[in-house]
Amino acid sequence: MGVYEEKKETCGTICLKYLLFTFNFLFWLAGGVVMAVGVWTLVEKSDYISLLSSKTYAASAYILVLAGAIVMVTGVLGCCATFKEQRRLLRVYFVLLLCIFLLEILAGVLAYIYYQQLNEELKQNLRETMINKYQQKDHEHITRAVDKLQQEFKCCGSNSSSDWATSIWIRSSESAHRVVPDSCCKTPTELCGIRDHPSNIYKVEGGCISKLEKFILDHLKIIGAVGVGIACVQIIGMVFTCCLYRSLKAEPY
Repeated sequence: MGVYEEKKETCGTICLKYLLFTFNFLFWLAGGVVMAVGVWTLVEKSDYISLLSSKTYAASAYILVLAGAIVMVTGVLGCCATFKEQRRLLRVYFVLLLCIFLLEILAGVLAYIYYQQLNEELKQNLRETMINKYQQKDHEHITRAVDKLQQEFKCCGSNSSSDWATSIWIRSSESAHRVVPDSCCKTPTELCGIRDHPSNIYKVEGGCISKLEKFILDHLKIIGAVGVGIACVQIIGMVFTCCLYRSLKAEPY
């Protein structure tokens, strides 16, 4: 009877080991996805981040990059802890899982909070940024971001093209009599911004605010979903880890 119970426990332990190993492999792949989403946000969309006064959007992406990197390291550690059957490593692995879980929940919460306040922030700050910092010394990154925004989203001005009438640069001699930046033009060429007829420039209802808001909201959904989704999957890993830990603890040395 004792031999049967010992074999039963050993079989259960082996099953847990392979389940946890499979989880760790999938977890490692998920870590790569999490990190990729964060890096993509920071690298590909860094110009748009510079147009936002709040750092919440960037913070969510940095948290995902950090969490993704830790996930990949933790996945390897989890495999080692599983096959070596070392309870000390399993404890470390569980603590790391818990830390990553909290980081990703934090990223998801930050994304949700920023989702709620984004519209108001854009209304208050985008127009001011565009008219006061475009083509100004020490704000070259803002100029690049605005030009990219207007060309990529086919818009002109924060609310409308008329916003550029109060721009510091447009009202200066450096604008060479342009009424809007050349990036507002449907076919950008040198000095094409002199003419603001709808046939020449983008006239979009809601301006660039509506376009940028939609883009960021869509991306925040991705950040939030990835953060919370992976965090929920980690609960399974923590349950498996606890079960294996208790199984190993029950076995004789």
